[in-house]
Amino acid sequence: MSRIGKNPVLIPQGVQVSLNNGKIIVKGKRGELSLSVSDHVETVIEGNHVAVKPKDSGVAARTMWGTTRALIANMVKGVFEGYTIALEITGTGFRAAVQGSNLVMNLGYSHDVVYPIPSDIKVTTPRPTAIIVEGNDKQRVGQVALDIRNFRKPEPYKGKGVHYEGEIIRRKEGKKK
Repeated sequence: MSRIGKNPVLIPQGVQVSLNNGKIIVKGKRGELSLSVSDHVETVIEGNHVAVKPKDSGVAARTMWGTTRALIANMVKGVFEGYTIALEITGTGFRAAVQGSNLVMNLGYSHDVVYPIPSDIKVTTPRPTAIIVEGNDKQRVGQVALDIRNFRKPEPYKGKGVHYEGEIIRRKEGKKK
């Protein structure tokens, strides 16, 4: 029995959840998200919560049970509060700035790295060494943050590069004489 799947998703005030032809649509003050529900689970909207139940006792139904519940909970939180990931840039001369619909980063290469910001994501740079990625969809926010981080991953000797705020970089000892 799924420990995640058996808990219903609470719908906060100001969020609307509807079910149309196997598709769940969640609307809130921050926007709208939708999800195609698997054929292996049954989704029921009861009052102010959404319950997910498996249709049978097969392996596919049990795996999709908790997954579907978690995806619905992420959508509800996304349209109600949103998701934010903060990135930090470490290194001499490394910096970032938002110019129009692009994020322009100087990461020690011979050229500036230009990343086009997706339309459903908001990227801000409160300081030249900080990047904040915001959006409604948890997966999209995480993927954009990972794409930005992958331009210059933190290296283990000096820790230079782009890393998540609070990320612990495992450092290596340099050469000894």
